[in-house]
Amino acid sequence: MKHTFDIKDTDPLLLLGVNDQHLQTLTTVFDTRLVARGGKIAIEGKQEAVRQVEEVLTEMILAINRNGSLSADDVETLTRIVQEGDPPPVHADKQVILYSHRGEVVPRTKGQRSFCEAALENDIVFAVGPAGTGKTYLAIAIAIAALKSKMMDRIILTRPAVEAGENLGFLPGDLKEKIDPYLTPLYDALHAMLPAEKLRTYTEQRVIEIAPLAYMRGRTLSSAYVILDEAQNATALQMKMFLTRLGANSKAIITGDVTQIDLPPNQSSGLIEAMNILEGIDGMAFCRLTSKDVVRHRLVKEIIRAYEANGET
Repeated sequence: MKHTFDIKDTDPLLLLGVNDQHLQTLTTVFDTRLVARGGKIAIEGKQEAVRQVEEVLTEMILAINRNGSLSADDVETLTRIVQEGDPPPVHADKQVILYSHRGEVVPRTKGQRSFCEAALENDIVFAVGPAGTGKTYLAIAIAIAALKSKMMDRIILTRPAVEAGENLGFLPGDLKEKIDPYLTPLYDALHAMLPAEKLRTYTEQRVIEIAPLAYMRGRTLSSAYVILDEAQNATALQMKMFLTRLGANSKAIITGDVTQIDLPPNQSSGLIEAMNILEGIDGMAFCRLTSKDVVRHRLVKEIIRAYEANGET
């Protein structure tokens, strides 16, 4: 089957990539022949493959119009989503979580959409899944959106300070300097969504607070969006402590990956216990993301699947 796709209103360099890199990706993934010439792309291949290439090209153009750019990872994510039959991630009715200084934050997979919808409808949401599924990133975007819309007065981000095989105690510095390495991923996500000056103002005024989980003890958190990240490394007592911190008009998102528990062998994960005993309570939701929801480099998805196939837990 042969078909022609019109691209005359799109920057060909952005769409095709440097040295036609994006076009070559589509050719390889869908086993088609693509030739770009004169504002059009000629597509030749099996009928279903041609249809899928056109669908990906349409999504690529929408992504360019929305963000002004298109990376190789974007193209790989779009091809994977179309291959697996998920609804396209960007349409006129797309679910925009946050308009940030770097563009829109939108859920890009079916699992991510379910997570975002659950967070809007429930006061406590558990988002559990492997690395690269956007758990922390989306949770922070949801919290910032609530802050900007004045639904919440502040955001509190916390993580258990558990060493993942590396002992940081020997490092020089005061307590904050020793703890900050554990919290770096939270700072990274915030920097991706807020201008540096705005983030600095928020943190100085404690509108956004980042602290180890142990610092939550004894507090009552009212009118706040509270995010517990890396919750698989919280003990059962810490998890109960965290969940009972919520005050009036507060919401919480708990994220974690039960395949990457760094607790000592004699301690059970509070995340696993909470999932076992709390599911079914009204106002709480449990979202389970899978390798299908990975939005990092395509190899991350393959790595996760390989470990799953090997029975690693």
